[in-house]
Amino acid sequence: MYHPYFRGKQYELITIRENAARMAEAGFVPIVEPVRESLGGLDKALKAVCEAKGKVVVVVNPHYGDHSGGGVSISALLADGFLDKPGVEAGVLLKNGMSVEQAMDCFNAHKAHSPTLIHAGFTDGKGLADALGADLSVARHVFIDEHSSKLYRRHFKDAERILVKDGFERRKNREHPDVEFFSDLHITYADDGMNGFGDFLTVGDDYSEGGGPAYAIAIHLTFIDPGADDAMFIYHFKSDRMDTPTDPAGKFAEALRKLVKAVDAPDSKIYPTDAVAEFKDLQAAGHFPGLGYVKKLSMQHHIETMARYFA
Repeated sequence: MYHPYFRGKQYELITIRENAARMAEAGFVPIVEPVRESLGGLDKALKAVCEAKGKVVVVVNPHYGDHSGGGVSISALLADGFLDKPGVEAGVLLKNGMSVEQAMDCFNAHKAHSPTLIHAGFTDGKGLADALGADLSVARHVFIDEHSSKLYRRHFKDAERILVKDGFERRKNREHPDVEFFSDLHITYADDGMNGFGDFLTVGDDYSEGGGPAYAIAIHLTFIDPGADDAMFIYHFKSDRMDTPTDPAGKFAEALRKLVKAVDAPDSKIYPTDAVAEFKDLQAAGHFPGLGYVKKLSMQHHIETMARYFA
């Protein structure tokens, strides 16, 4: 049903590892695109998913990061450590410029890992559908909404189809509104003829190796609004100070104070997740754990919110 799409940075992989049991119980299938040369964190995350008896899709030919030139070491990790683990599946990223032959070569090379085809700019849908033949309906097809038209998706209508949309608007932290629409795909995916849906959590699809100094600190929390037909919205709790890149701990405290106030409001629509409880603990302790950890809690809250909605 739900397929959260992660880029395999440190805290994304930690989020998968720490929420493996939660996602397995909910029937969620994370997709991870490894972007770091070292695969130790990925290995730990996959083992956690297997231990929880869950499922995960690992992109073997990433578009971004250290493996963008070829994912030989990723394929080797899957073959050496997870060939006997049916929950670990290979994801073949179908990008602009790939030929049908290249796509099929990658698909056939990973047939032992029940490959999922991730349509992210590939253009010859009819040619690929014809080349897949009987395998078309066996494979799972994930469509990145921005890079696959409805006309393109029609070629795969007899298969399991997942639509992934990016609900996170990327801007400078200081430019975020206090709250905005995030997605209604968790409600409408079936209306689009899809069997499931996904998103890029509270990080977004735009990839960067690392940002510069943060002039403003923002904590992003999603919530489902029953008064808006259960559509999902996102809060951006921002620091008061935004003029200089100094004192990130103090700015985190400013943003955190707004988060806790919104959570504790009598009419709050934010689910009281474990992540929210940890945010409260951080405020009580006056502790700033670092921006990576804050992002991890934000992603965890999003996963918990989805799990609670579908429970």
